Amino acid sequence: MWWLLIAAFTLLYALYIRLKKKNEYWIKKGVKQGSPVLIFGDKWRAIAHNESLADMVQKIYNVGPGDRYCGAYDFMSPALVLKDPELIKDILVKDFDHFVDHKRVIPEGSDPIWDKNLFFLTGQKWRDMRSTLSPVFTGSKMRFMFNLIAKSADQFVQHFVKQEETLIQIEMKDACARLTNDIIASTVFGFESDSVEDPDSKFYEMARKITDFSGLWQGLKILGFFIFPKLYKTLKIKILSTEISNFFYNIVKENIRSRQLQNISRPDMISLLMEARENHKLIHGVEISDEDVTAQALVFFFAGFDSVSSLMTFMSYELALNPEIQKKLIEEIDTTTKTLDYDVVKSMKYLDMVVSETLRKWPITPFVNRVCTIPYTVQPKRPDENPIHLKKDAIVFLPIYGLHHDPKYFKDPERFDPERFSDENKAKIVPYTYVPFGAGPRKCIGYRFALLEIKILFFFLLSKFEIVTVDRTEIPVKICKKALNMTPEGGLWLGLKPRK
Repeated sequence: MWWLLIAAFTLLYALYIRLKKKNEYWIKKGVKQGSPVLIFGDKWRAIAHNESLADMVQKIYNVGPGDRYCGAYDFMSPALVLKDPELIKDILVKDFDHFVDHKRVIPEGSDPIWDKNLFFLTGQKWRDMRSTLSPVFTGSKMRFMFNLIAKSADQFVQHFVKQEETLIQIEMKDACARLTNDIIASTVFGFESDSVEDPDSKFYEMARKITDFSGLWQGLKILGFFIFPKLYKTLKIKILSTEISNFFYNIVKENIRSRQLQNISRPDMISLLMEARENHKLIHGVEISDEDVTAQALVFFFAGFDSVSSLMTFMSYELALNPEIQKKLIEEIDTTTKTLDYDVVKSMKYLDMVVSETLRKWPITPFVNRVCTIPYTVQPKRPDENPIHLKKDAIVFLPIYGLHHDPKYFKDPERFDPERFSDENKAKIVPYTYVPFGAGPRKCIGYRFALLEIKILFFFLLSKFEIVTVDRTEIPVKICKKALNMTPEGGLWLGLKPRK
């Protein structure tokens, strides 16, 4: 009996020593690191919902103040955290061929639809799909979809205009999520939705399910993908339920079928993806399937639904707290032609400044990663540095939130100040310190679409209302510790006050 206990203790101790050594990787390289936890690395407090992802990124970024980089641990994988703008430029732009891929959360082959989306495609498959999809997101194509976005935004604002109240109190996060749901339903899936008027909208219900990772089971399932990827692949565990996958797949399939049969053309992403599919076949000799189209549509939904609605919420919050900024923005809107079109939105400088400052203070994604696909060496540039040899599959980490809140680059970073992005001042911003959508060839492909949504909404909203704080407004706003994106804890209550 005793020998079994001794053997078990010996095995556990050996495992502990082995895991502990993994957390000493950067120490041995002479790189400063924080205090990682066994197995979970620097993510333990975020996983346990004791801190938000933004707080996690800020804490990691603060390791080794003034250093060009520091070390962190993505679970048991060491990650090099890039803090120097020149180093960021080298890795994400100049030497991009060494860092083409994102880290895969879902093992390849585990989930057919999730597996094929642009964000997780790797190597040549990513290059082919990116080149196919890039024309879908050009300025001319955004102009093509402008009216659909404007229709949804106007419909959203008119819902509140009809209420004819002196002060309308709304939970802004839920309201903006319903708007982004309707915009994406219309522009991406060719599906008419008005989830503000119809609180029980099926499309909105599915949108909530696809982006909700707050539940215990969903959280454990995501965690398992990181810790037991091979087991999950063997067991064929999917990130999306069959119900959700089938719902969106059937919408896309039926849309494509009816348009082909009736020769219908609509200014939305399904039509653009159908066009891209034909071009892909001509260029690469391989046809994009309906499943491929669904995968791309879903990733745009996933990226744009929760994150963009959160950004709208934070911008509303900042305007409510800074009435002088809101007044200046309203003046620009009032002096702009009432016939809104793509060129008018593009010409509104102060609106662009306010959106840019919102993205700085409340970036949609607190961080992004890249995977080293070809061995790479970070050459020393300071006396206290050593060469850092990154092997294939090594992870590099871009701490967007940390960069945006570094007083070295943005004075008084907690202050909301759109003037940072005036024509005079934005030229002074150090390149690669403002990276809300990432940087380099793998920069977010849909950033133009996201910016257009936000600008159109606030044009319509501020044409009719002032945004004000109410008794239920939580000041300062707290960041949700359970969400994968920057989002307010428990939502955010604000008031819409009709303009006279």
